[in-house]
Amino acid sequence: MVTELSSAELISAPLEVTGRLIDASNATLYAEAKIGEVDVACIYKPVAGERPLWDFPDGTLANREYAAYLISEISGLHVVPLTVLRDGPFGFGAVQQWINIDESIDLALFFREDNPALRKIALFDAIVNNTDRKIGHLLPLSNEVVLGCDHGVTFHSEDKLRTVLWQWSGDEFTGDEISLLDNLLAKIAANAELKELITESEIAALEDRINSLISAGTFPTPSDEWPSIPWPPF
Repeated sequence: MVTELSSAELISAPLEVTGRLIDASNATLYAEAKIGEVDVACIYKPVAGERPLWDFPDGTLANREYAAYLISEISGLHVVPLTVLRDGPFGFGAVQQWINIDESIDLALFFREDNPALRKIALFDAIVNNTDRKIGHLLPLSNEVVLGCDHGVTFHSEDKLRTVLWQWSGDEFTGDEISLLDNLLAKIAANAELKELITESEIAALEDRINSLISAGTFPTPSDEWPSIPWPPF
């Protein structure tokens, strides 16, 4: 079960850091947001804790995390937990609501399934050019509802899709998926906030990528020019 809250509540709530995810390559802090009488668990990624990436020289990982959330929302896919940009104990950064997954689901088997909830994430990743969709970045609330996290390396202007979700490679989009892509193009053009988060060339590449998906009419296939699966895959 996910606690229902608004972006405004998560932005304004007092934030207390209570731990750190030590396996993360950038500062990834476990925190609690005090909202009324409820402590809502979340992940806080301060910009000050980001390590520079040679292939993402512009902008911040936090901005891309939030941009990915915006695309998830305006597209109607709703596959990213509530994410905001805000100040915190260690400075400005991205704060995302923590998701308690269904522990009975074996991710090592689940990620391979022909599951509509996973297909939504595969479509989302193709849109945002996700370079790091690992198995452990899948957050199943149930077999029917799956979210995804860790979207700091998205929106590159060059095609860099790396994912463990290739089971629909080359499959035709449904009519609803094509309509979603068509509608998303218009929403991106009208979204001033998105243009403040990623570069002009990344916006242009995002629009070109969506047009290419519509033109092809199919899910992308692995490239022979770069690794198609992130390492480690989990």
